[in-house]
Amino acid sequence: MEIYDHPTFRMACQQFDLVADHLEIPQSERDRIKYPKRSMIVALPIHRDDGSTQVFSGYRVQHHLTLGPTKGGLRFHPDVRLGEVAALAMWMSWKCALAGLPYGGAKGGIACDPGKMSTNELERLTRRYTQEMIPFIGPQVDVMAPDLGTNEQVMAWMMDTYSVYAGATKPRAAVSRTSLIAPPIPSAWTWPKPQPPCKDLAMSARSRRFRSPAMA
Repeated sequence: MEIYDHPTFRMACQQFDLVADHLEIPQSERDRIKYPKRSMIVALPIHRDDGSTQVFSGYRVQHHLTLGPTKGGLRFHPDVRLGEVAALAMWMSWKCALAGLPYGGAKGGIACDPGKMSTNELERLTRRYTQEMIPFIGPQVDVMAPDLGTNEQVMAWMMDTYSVYAGATKPRAAVSRTSLIAPPIPSAWTWPKPQPPCKDLAMSARSRRFRSPAMA
């Protein structure tokens, strides 16, 4: 598909074809596995701090929907393109499948330079993107996460925008490495006592560490 034509997507497809050849996946099934299930491109007009209006391009690709809700990061970078996002979504599908996680792969991005935007402008852009994506995201549909150029504050703006639409707080509409948007830990919860490290187990784990053929 020409709409995904990008060096990163072509590289992901080459990787897929190598593995598909090894697994002897029929040619008739490869395109269905390779290309994304759903892709969205949205126009994001916002007011800049100087009073002008600027339209940014936003993307979200949901690669695989069979295993469960999709998940994947949202990146802010001037060079974000649909083909790049599609490749990253494909790789996320592979990672979830290999790790045995009940998620499909997704990825999103906005073509912008966050280093040249104020906090207020970034908030307007994030909330506008979330509003445009509301029909296609949510805790049981597609979960956002931070990536290049985004952080827990961006995820909090997304969660808040989605929660306003839903009419209730939806902390799992986006995830982050901090507790800023995570649900509070119940007061009755007690952390398990730390166990002393097992020297033999640690050495065994190190000995089983994966080595690529080039390193062997």
